[in-house]
Amino acid sequence: MRKDKCSHIWEMVNVAGGLIVMKKCFHCGKVSTCFCFHNKPPLEPSHEGEHFWNFVEGDPAFHFDLKCVNCDTLVKLDEMVGLMMCTGCDERCEVDVIRRKLEPEGTQVYIALGCRPIAERKQLTEEKTAIVQDYFDQQDKSLKSRIKIVPHKMVRSIDSCYADVIKDVDALFITAPKRR
Repeated sequence: MRKDKCSHIWEMVNVAGGLIVMKKCFHCGKVSTCFCFHNKPPLEPSHEGEHFWNFVEGDPAFHFDLKCVNCDTLVKLDEMVGLMMCTGCDERCEVDVIRRKLEPEGTQVYIALGCRPIAERKQLTEEKTAIVQDYFDQQDKSLKSRIKIVPHKMVRSIDSCYADVIKDVDALFITAPKRR
């Protein structure tokens, strides 16, 4: 994926709005997340293997891929359904520990939310997570705040996480409000 001789400069491509859709299987209780490239949630029940999925909720979000402007390497991010900004909802969560550590220097922690069920879906690789981080590091040079990307597997309980879903590209670089 990475070409060793290139000093990659990443840009967002294939940016599209849609929904992060959450469904729950009434048979086994597992939760499924995926990205839909439209703003109408799939309300009808669906069957997939042993799962019988029912729609639970949909959050506006966007999808993107990354492309190097120097060598045209395209990194497809289909395994990532969205980005969420850590809000510090659980002080025992590894992501919140990182957020509290980086907050004094103005760094926001974003969670790369992957497809669920985790054991049954392809997940964002460490290499792709590093490329997403590289993209944000390149943007940081012109911004007042920094962004740290972490995989959702670091979230203590993704089912009870109150992180804010990033709804559009413009919201990516808004400075987080100060905690009271």
